[in-house]
Amino acid sequence: MNKKVAVVTGTSTGLGLHVAVLLAKQGITTIATMRNLDKQDALLAAARAQQVTVKVKQLDVQDAQSVERCFAEILKEEGAIDILINNAGAGFVRTTEQATEDEMEWVMDVNFKGVVRCTKAVLPHMRERRTGHIINITSVGGLVGQPFNEFYCAAKFAVEGYTESLASYVQPAFNIKFSMIEPGGIATEFVSNVMGKVQTTGGIPDDAYKPVLDIYMGGIRARAAMGETRAYQTPQEVAAVVLDCVNRESPPLRMRTSAWAEKFTEFKTAADPDGGKQQAMVVSTFLPTL
Repeated sequence: MNKKVAVVTGTSTGLGLHVAVLLAKQGITTIATMRNLDKQDALLAAARAQQVTVKVKQLDVQDAQSVERCFAEILKEEGAIDILINNAGAGFVRTTEQATEDEMEWVMDVNFKGVVRCTKAVLPHMRERRTGHIINITSVGGLVGQPFNEFYCAAKFAVEGYTESLASYVQPAFNIKFSMIEPGGIATEFVSNVMGKVQTTGGIPDDAYKPVLDIYMGGIRARAAMGETRAYQTPQEVAAVVLDCVNRESPPLRMRTSAWAEKFTEFKTAADPDGGKQQAMVVSTFLPTL
């Protein structure tokens, strides 16, 4: 029996790195992709520490030609792609009044359009084989809007709507499964990268929003310091949830990754925690004979 083949985006650090290593440890042929191959050393070291092998390829989710080339290479070399995990993304903290057109385009491109490009690249292959599993790493921010994160949340809301829509017809018609993993905070370089992005684009303006932002940032620091709240998980903990999703014969449409995430989103999810009821209703409404 051939081993399954998985492609993971955004694997140079954090969640993507740990997901790639866990998949390889599971015996899955794992292709770990990243925009900058100069950053692959941490991934390769983590794989060696677990005595597993991952294959690393260059892929920039913001470049359609890069995406097409990478997936074509993988299909030529491996013959199949069974699992796609769209993990690449970036946070963004900026108010609507402060954000530039270029910043708005960037945050939507990397977090939403990147998911679409990779999904589009693999769908024809999965559709022809009538099998596959696409897992999109979203966020509780894809369910609940949060202060100063309107553009990031908008991008994640877009990923959620995109995934729900695909699951309503591609899944029942072609047996391609779709799942969304919805973490709360992850204790990685993500927050540092967010603030780094802000600083390189002019920093936080000392304007009318500054006092409100100070309250918001103070809350983030307080939650990060209070480990018992579990607002911030380790990337290893979230990666274990991703692996659980991969291993399920009938994976859910939605999975939160912690008790904190469940509590935070309960008003949106209490009636249908995994999204299965809503998915079934949409299919029965629009495609009753499938």
